[in-house]
Amino acid sequence: MTTTTMQDAVRRALGRGHVIDITTTGRRTGQPRRIEIVFHNIDGRLYISGTPNPRRTRDWLRNLDVDPRMTLHLKGAVRADLPATARVVTDPAERERVFDWIVGHAWRSMDVDAMQRWSPLIEVVPEDLAA
Repeated sequence: MTTTTMQDAVRRALGRGHVIDITTTGRRTGQPRRIEIVFHNIDGRLYISGTPNPRRTRDWLRNLDVDPRMTLHLKGAVRADLPATARVVTDPAERERVFDWIVGHAWRSMDVDAMQRWSPLIEVVPEDLAA
């Protein structure tokens, strides 16, 4: 597959949300930490969230607070490891907009208010696609 063809395939794969892996750097150990998670493509922007939990901040989110660099691992029909940067979303209006979309399009059984209060939320910008 040519570089251009692979880039097109990656863009198509990122065009819709699905299950991926992400690797962060452990905030205490400095070791890579890989987890499986779902991303959402909302108007061309990539977001990762999780289910609401008022008692626990996710380790992957704590890791990204310390070092926002991460790797996004596509593992479906298209396989690629994409260096990326995460931005933790804290703005209430942006969180509301994103969680409204997630509940309306993907996780219909979730409580949008609980998600806005207690779910982790990051925007992910893959470096290869930032240009």
